[in-house]
Amino acid sequence: MNNFNIDHNRKNRIGFPEVVFGASKNVDTLKKIINHILEKHSKVLITKLQEEKYHLLKNDFKDSVFDAVSGAMIIGKLPAVRKKNADVAILSGGTSDEFIVNEAYYTLKFLGIKAENYMDIGVAGVHRLTERSEDINKAKVLIVCAGFEGALPTVVGGIFPQPIIAVPVSVGYGVAEGGTVALNSMLSSCANGLTVTNIDNGYGAAIAAFRILNILKRK
Repeated sequence: MNNFNIDHNRKNRIGFPEVVFGASKNVDTLKKIINHILEKHSKVLITKLQEEKYHLLKNDFKDSVFDAVSGAMIIGKLPAVRKKNADVAILSGGTSDEFIVNEAYYTLKFLGIKAENYMDIGVAGVHRLTERSEDINKAKVLIVCAGFEGALPTVVGGIFPQPIIAVPVSVGYGVAEGGTVALNSMLSSCANGLTVTNIDNGYGAAIAAFRILNILKRK
């Protein structure tokens, strides 16, 4: 008897399917869940999957893509996206945030949303952000990832008009270790209207962006 209960109707109900959290599941359980999902759906996204688990899964699921930086694994064919401009811009303070940037990016890719990454444009050299203003302004939604003091979303919120989803990243040391300082900074931002996810929740940021874009499509 299976000890899981897949929500197969989630996509019809709210627009996106159930996604598998890979970090705390063993390989045998993951195989059963993936096969159960593929009985009714064409593709599966697994988040925060350890690389050693991927190597044990890939032979069973050959039509797959794995990003070792974020731990995102996509099984099945992805929808074609033929847009000139990205709907979502993913900004990050530094290249150390790449594991969360990639998690958001591959989640959006799984959902058929075109995204563009803008790495290493943090407040230590704010000119790097303003130099990309023209490109960033073309996106409908911004996801902004930052560790340490987490100041980048506040700066972005003072420059750009789009919905902004801020992601605190567990990059830093000393008082900044673990992402709590970045989280508190984003929650207490004086840039009005920021949405803030939990620490290292690139997946959640991507889903928030997807919800916003779905509402815009209805208009």
